[in-house]
Amino acid sequence: MKIVESVPNFSEGRREEVVREIIAEAEKRKGIWVLDWSMDPDHNRSVVTLIGDPDVMVDALFDMTKKAMELIDLRYHKGEHPRMGATDVIPFVPVLGVTMEECVELSKRLGKRIGEELKIPVYLYERSATAPHRENLADIRKGEFEGFFEKIKDPMWKPDFGPDEVHPTAGVVAVGAREYLIAFNVNLGTNRLEVAEKIAKAVRHISGGYRYVKAIAVELKDKGMVQVSMNMTNYKKSPLFRVLETIRREAQRYGVPVVSTEIIGMVPLQAMIDVAQFYLQLDDFGVDRVIENRLLQILAKEGAKD
Repeated sequence: MKIVESVPNFSEGRREEVVREIIAEAEKRKGIWVLDWSMDPDHNRSVVTLIGDPDVMVDALFDMTKKAMELIDLRYHKGEHPRMGATDVIPFVPVLGVTMEECVELSKRLGKRIGEELKIPVYLYERSATAPHRENLADIRKGEFEGFFEKIKDPMWKPDFGPDEVHPTAGVVAVGAREYLIAFNVNLGTNRLEVAEKIAKAVRHISGGYRYVKAIAVELKDKGMVQVSMNMTNYKKSPLFRVLETIRREAQRYGVPVVSTEIIGMVPLQAMIDVAQFYLQLDDFGVDRVIENRLLQILAKEGAKD
């Protein structure tokens, strides 16, 4: 059995009916399971977590991208999260019986289809990148939808697939292969965006922070607070608890409390075990001590006997 995960991000977080129509394109495919989806009105963005057969996944993601192109018009899209496409990013993640190299090939297959059939420019990123300056998604997305009409004219930013012109309503899309990523946000008890900007700068790798952390400051106007929004690209080497404690200490410098945190989408169990070990000061505790996990192991063995 081969199983791959994908976590496509769509530039719509306020119209639930639109997001549900996009998700329905995956749900109609046998061999694909929608594990989770969420919407954020401040970011104006939705995140969907899918797992399933690699070949069927390519078809499902193509259908979702096509539906997003039909329903989302970036000319009228506003939100706190940077974006460049109606379907903004599509990662492939190896789960079971699939190698990273196979995920790279899947990303190229999907990118080629999107570029040729939907006429949306496609950029390969992370492990699929065709040049070093395209590995980092933030570098590709810089300038966002509005800036891409000029950016795409630069030979350095010629798309990997599709036309050399930005789609007028759907923009461009990044497709790639990567390891597990955790979208982790920390909400601060202040409406001063400059405080969140300084803290984001302190923890993100590009400005001297943690090696596997990407961070931006976001204003949550409806909640009257600001947020440090992060992508944790390797939770084993830059664990959540360590980054959170750094943010807490940095916030104390400005007299600001950490109000809450949130995880967008799914998360590996081991990441949560690491957090429990740290805050509960647990000794000799691991995934094998989680009763639900042990039960699944037992059921799997019994199923193998049958």
